[in-house]
Amino acid sequence: MTTIAVLGNGRVGGNLAAALTRAGHEVTVADRTPGAAADAARTARIVINATPGNGSLDRLAALRDELRDKILVDVSNATTDGPDGLPADLLHPGSSLAEQLQEALPETHVVKTLNTMLFPVMTAPATLTQTPTVFLSGEDPEAKQTVRALLTDLGWQQEWITDLGGIRTARATEAAILFVPHVIRSSGFTPFAISITR
Repeated sequence: MTTIAVLGNGRVGGNLAAALTRAGHEVTVADRTPGAAADAARTARIVINATPGNGSLDRLAALRDELRDKILVDVSNATTDGPDGLPADLLHPGSSLAEQLQEALPETHVVKTLNTMLFPVMTAPATLTQTPTVFLSGEDPEAKQTVRALLTDLGWQQEWITDLGGIRTARATEAAILFVPHVIRSSGFTPFAISITR
């Protein structure tokens, strides 16, 4: 059992919290009330960033002390939205939210994952008709190994997990968000994920 704090109690955060609780972990969900994120992060071994990506950097940079030596699992994508509310462009072109977080939190082990799919797939990958892929980006091998184990608790098989390398590789997976609005407009809000087939 691992102590996990989920920052963000929307669809993504709520979905992850419920699935990780079912898997036997001790999970705290921090809402937007003052001090909730700090309290949750302080007592957790792993912190999951499921806050809206356009405000994540400021929110998490303010938790530098609470996040020291912790694993920060970043599942958010930082974008500007179009008139229809769907992602229109990247907030950090030439970089990524994960890189910005790692720079702002040098004593925290940032691992990017679960950001190349619609949120229902995060905790139910086997429900898709074809095998999905989930990616890992981060500088610390032990942190990535810990996150890999969490992914298996969420239903991801080892062969579906691809370690891309350092945190800089997160800019590639974050850019994949630009597919999402076009796929949704084309096919509707049906769960999907990026899949690397060989």
